[in-house]
Amino acid sequence: MNSIASSLLIFAFALAGYGSWAAFMGGRWRQNRMILSAERGAVALFVVASLIMAALSYAFVTRDFSLKYVAEYSSRTLPMFYTVAAVWAGQAGSLLLWAWLLTLFAAIVVWQNRDKNRELLPYALGVILFTALFFLGLTVYATSPFEPLPQPVLDGNGLNPMLQNVGMVMHPPTLYLGYVGFVVPFAFAIAALFTKRLDAQWIRTTRRWTLFSWLFLTLGNLFGAKWAYVELGWGGYWAWDPVENASFMPWLMGTAFLHSMMIQEKRGMLKVWNLVLIILTFSLTIFGTFITRSGIISSVHSFGLSNLGPIFMIFLGLILTVSFGLIWYRLPHLRSVNKLDAILSRESSFLFNNLFLVGMTFAVFWGTIFPIVSEAVRGVKITVGPPFFNQVNVPIGLALLALTGICPLIAWRKTSQRNLRRSFTIPLSVSLLSGIGLSVLGVRSLYPLMSFGLSIFVMVTILQEFYRGAASRARSSGHNFLVAFWDLVVRNKRRYGGYIVHIGIVMIFVGITGSSAFQKEKAAFMKPGESLEIAGYTLYYKGLRDQSTDHAQVVAAEMDVVKNGVPITTLLPQRQKHRNHDMVSEVAIRQTPKEDLYTILVSFDQEQNAQVKVMVIPLVSWIWIGGIVMILGTLIAMGPDRLKKKTSEFSALKPSPRKREVEYAA
Repeated sequence: MNSIASSLLIFAFALAGYGSWAAFMGGRWRQNRMILSAERGAVALFVVASLIMAALSYAFVTRDFSLKYVAEYSSRTLPMFYTVAAVWAGQAGSLLLWAWLLTLFAAIVVWQNRDKNRELLPYALGVILFTALFFLGLTVYATSPFEPLPQPVLDGNGLNPMLQNVGMVMHPPTLYLGYVGFVVPFAFAIAALFTKRLDAQWIRTTRRWTLFSWLFLTLGNLFGAKWAYVELGWGGYWAWDPVENASFMPWLMGTAFLHSMMIQEKRGMLKVWNLVLIILTFSLTIFGTFITRSGIISSVHSFGLSNLGPIFMIFLGLILTVSFGLIWYRLPHLRSVNKLDAILSRESSFLFNNLFLVGMTFAVFWGTIFPIVSEAVRGVKITVGPPFFNQVNVPIGLALLALTGICPLIAWRKTSQRNLRRSFTIPLSVSLLSGIGLSVLGVRSLYPLMSFGLSIFVMVTILQEFYRGAASRARSSGHNFLVAFWDLVVRNKRRYGGYIVHIGIVMIFVGITGSSAFQKEKAAFMKPGESLEIAGYTLYYKGLRDQSTDHAQVVAAEMDVVKNGVPITTLLPQRQKHRNHDMVSEVAIRQTPKEDLYTILVSFDQEQNAQVKVMVIPLVSWIWIGGIVMILGTLIAMGPDRLKKKTSEFSALKPSPRKREVEYAA
């Protein structure tokens, strides 16, 4: 079966090459038969890639240790839950997952556009299949998951203990869905440049793809942060690690694109901005993959040193050269329909939003690549730590938070002073009073005070928008407030779904601020019967408990937790030793909306003495709660607006001359 899978990989590589060529040439020569052949080739490629992915999964499930990749990342005692996740634990499997997702999305794009966008589709499909060709080429010629061992082994090395977490099942697939998903709007942007169809059609076509990709990239970052929080045993969730930055940068740029595309849809502006943003977003997904797989930057998340770095850089250079060359060539066709009327306008707020997000992306990018630059220039690799990223990005983040509250309060084109006073009075008053109250309660540091104050300002702004919209609809329709509120959201899913996303972002800001500014910790070397006090908690150490399994040797420290004289829980932080791997910690956490009690077993001895570290981390749960709210808001925004759907159905009965002209040309 493995030899068949290897042959299928070569066939898939050839099929992707043919499909990409047929799509581009069919579009250029307007040969419908070639375009149809490319579409069928894309569907066939997905089937072949699915068979290859199934073959690799089967090799892991059946413990086929004749394959080098299976032997490196699996073992006979590894639980099946993690055995399945081990499929994408290494470089070869993760690249195959990338390629398979590309073929899946190519097939979906063909199905979605079977009766529309016929002028754009060949070029868009050609870009997607060319990207699939690149990743399939890597699995064929550089790092095949089906490479056999010279001599099969009886058992494999097993999965790294730090990867034996539910995060391993959730984080890489969701992150890759976000990474790969951005190829679709990128492909349609390139198609628009090829065909000179540079109106908002390519944006409308890919809006849900953009939201889908942004949604999963958000999930991937959140799952990664949660995984680091519960697995690495340091009490943090974000360390500005190069690979963390690699997934954060396309999220920032994708966020800018999501906001900016609305300006082109509504006002015909920022056409160049949108093309640049989506090109950079997709390019940063490739750059992130390069960082993870090149080994040139040290990271706990990277796959180690490999020979793939130059290949990725060549591919990335090709993307940027062709993309920006097309923009330069089409500049005369990219003039805005309208101009910026006033600084105090929603268009301006979106433009400032773009500038801040691009600035933050550049700061993260520079801090990430600085070790490479310093080594090339001075011969010494200088690593940039969290202080640099925090010093630069915290003020930008607060500015973005402020814009989140300001944008809904100002009108399109121009805002009058009367409307400004009417809109800002309540949010500003509540925010200032809350800031004074927090200062009285002891929050004196500038950044936490600003963060909490701006969070309250944004929350009041959004709630005010919901209330005014629902109240107005209740008056006009005669329905009660709750019915009017539901109808408001259902009829304007994109707008109010976006507001819900912003509520989630506010919650995340609160969680980041509380956990960063007010965290407390204490370390102690404890004997059985001794206690430790921290932030109102008393932890009584009872001794060590053996919790070993067939899979690992496990020792846990039993700690009874008491608060205000009342027993509340027993925590069991662990040290684990897996075969062929170093000993690792498994933390124990008591989580509440107010704060987390975070315990780590650092070491122990034969006399049952234990070195422990205990942390109290305020408000950190609001990061995960805010993430759930963001996901909910994105799902709502992805749905069709009922009112707009009815309007478009009515418009379809009487197509405009422009629409008939476009349909004829297609």
